[in-house]
Amino acid sequence: MYEPVIGLEVHAELLTKSKMFCGCAVVDSTQAAPNTFTCPVCTAMPGVLPVINKHAVELAIMTGLALHCEIQTYNIFARKNYFYPDLPKGYQISQYDTPLAVNGYLEIETPSLATAGDGQGGGRKRIGIRRVHLEEDTGKLYHTAGASLVDYNRSGVPLMEIVSEPDLRSVEDVRAYAESLRAILRYLGVNSGDMEKGVIRFEANVSVRPVGSDELNTRTEIKNLNSFRALVRATEYEIARQSQLYARGEQLVQQTLGWDEGHGVTVPQRSKEYAEDYRYFPEPDLPPLVIAREWVDEVRAQLPELPDVKRARFEQEFGLSAYDADQLTRDKHVALYFEHAVESGGEPKAAANWILGELFRLMNEQNVGIEHVKIAPVHLAELTTLIANQTLSSTLAKEVFAEMWSTGQPPSDIVQAKGLAQISDTSQLQNVIAQVIRDHPKPVADYYAGKETIIKFLIGQAMRATKGKANPQLIAELMQQSLAAQK
Repeated sequence: MYEPVIGLEVHAELLTKSKMFCGCAVVDSTQAAPNTFTCPVCTAMPGVLPVINKHAVELAIMTGLALHCEIQTYNIFARKNYFYPDLPKGYQISQYDTPLAVNGYLEIETPSLATAGDGQGGGRKRIGIRRVHLEEDTGKLYHTAGASLVDYNRSGVPLMEIVSEPDLRSVEDVRAYAESLRAILRYLGVNSGDMEKGVIRFEANVSVRPVGSDELNTRTEIKNLNSFRALVRATEYEIARQSQLYARGEQLVQQTLGWDEGHGVTVPQRSKEYAEDYRYFPEPDLPPLVIAREWVDEVRAQLPELPDVKRARFEQEFGLSAYDADQLTRDKHVALYFEHAVESGGEPKAAANWILGELFRLMNEQNVGIEHVKIAPVHLAELTTLIANQTLSSTLAKEVFAEMWSTGQPPSDIVQAKGLAQISDTSQLQNVIAQVIRDHPKPVADYYAGKETIIKFLIGQAMRATKGKANPQLIAELMQQSLAAQK
């Protein structure tokens, strides 16, 4: 019986206007024409010199602080040498011996039944963060029949690498960690989290060992996973592959792997490099980067409320369940939408139910983010008020909500235009009930004969007669009173 030992390396492009070491604009590489946002620096022309992007450093400091890291005041950039056409210099400017941030952690919520040998079950779990460092991204290669093309628009884009300790013990841990980290980066505004565009990429270092052992066996690294699905499936496959290999008495070869999504297997790319293979040495064209403590304090003061803190506040301040608070705070835009709805007078639990129910359903069906939803938070708040004061029945509220989704109109305007206001006038409802009783003598007789559940049919007929506009609680009370009075 084997247990996995997993660490994640996460590469996140930073949301800066210019590249890491030059003034070229950072653009969406999936939209811009190839090689149109380049200069002599990022294409490695002779005699050019790099200059550190201050804002990129600031965003990395912010990330380090959010992950409870120690920010190192003295930083050295290094040359990481490897020869591949996506790096025109033949090396990457990165950090090695002196990363910007070290010794942090990220707490995750995980259902995992296996942790680092401590016998704990699911719940909160702390994953160590070994380092956060800065480097430059590579260009992008396109392989065609008989040729390979390279686009250097992405070459030199500020890239932040976040390396965890090997504290993950299951694919559930891996997914929870990746989702939590992505949420934090989006809350901070340092990365868009758009995995389809490759701006955040995961690399899983996987090994297995006998359950109860504390040894660290040979590991493999699965490169460039750009979706949670790929990350989970690739890690799951590699755990099973290694476990079967050891069960047969064979040895694992340390190597770098790719993930073949179509066939659902990991495939060897190259033997695993070691640090000495890259021949790191200090970048001679960049002086040491010394970060003043005052600067770190300024960045710390800019930290927003992060998901864990917001989640706890939603539970305490709004009385939400842990599940609802978690779902609402996974995306900062959803959390802001909910808060604006509550600030506009919406009842918190009702607003949460509409967001997590109908709103999420329509967003998923039409594949839109909450930033593009036509329903304003203030209008959602108004809808909850119309239901609470019995102006609108819960059944008709869904019809109104659908119209709000399509048009963005306030619910009161829709109710008025379509005549959907709930009927709560007692005398009007009594007339409806009297007519229902006259029109359905057989069910009424059955009710008097002891089949009391038949009253649901009679109430339904009354609701139908009012086209769903009747106050359901009031009509149920009046139906019981009318039947009792005629008995």
